[in-house]
Amino acid sequence: MYVVTGKVALITGGARGIGAAIARELLKAGLKGVVIIDINEEEGLHLVDEFNNEFGQGKALFLKTDVSLRQELDDALRRTVEVYYNLDIVINNAVVSGERDWERNIAVNLIGTINGAVLAHEKYLEKYRSGEEAVIINISSVAGLYPCAPFPIYATAKSGIIGLTRTLGCTPHYTRTKIKVIAVCPGATDTLSVSPINFLGPAYFDLYDDLRKCTPPPQRVSSVSKAVLQIIEGGESGSVWVVAQNKEPSVVKFLDSE
Repeated sequence: MYVVTGKVALITGGARGIGAAIARELLKAGLKGVVIIDINEEEGLHLVDEFNNEFGQGKALFLKTDVSLRQELDDALRRTVEVYYNLDIVINNAVVSGERDWERNIAVNLIGTINGAVLAHEKYLEKYRSGEEAVIINISSVAGLYPCAPFPIYATAKSGIIGLTRTLGCTPHYTRTKIKVIAVCPGATDTLSVSPINFLGPAYFDLYDDLRKCTPPPQRVSSVSKAVLQIIEGGESGSVWVVAQNKEPSVVKFLDSE
């Protein structure tokens, strides 16, 4: 079992929602330090102050970063090891929801995750981890596993994250690096409200409204954060997990794994 106690983590999109909840869960589990990176400086600084007051000064650091820009993310990773000397866990969670600006959607949701995963995997974790293993968690979505009519752009990005994870986390890569790469696919979660402006057009919002009426209420954010800790501790490299409806996480079975 992978032990979180004493480790250092970096979380993208960590200023609010699922990312902030994961940071809190890891700190409660004995994390040595967490670096929160986000584009929202005000919320990020406020959260880090809260964490340092609750868990001890120096436990958390905020770095304003646009994950779609490889150099900015590289700088944040470098700063992490300058401050904490180690880096053991990277959680790629940054997300935007707007479908109309699909270039930005893909730049953050997919390219941002690729930036975080590849930089961590090839440049930082193997060199700066404090133990024998390191972990990358890529936050995808159930929308990356099944057709999601209201959100075609978001679903495309999240599908790509699953492909990235299964490939970078496959046995040949794990054998050479001892870095576990795992995807977590939350179902509908109680984070921010959805506005019609987030959709490609009125027909897509209508599809979302129809879907929302026939599905269970969104799960608690804490259900996702607790599941992520559990998956970090025991998940296998290359695995993909669903966390939905406040239930225990379940691993996805693909045809090539049966």
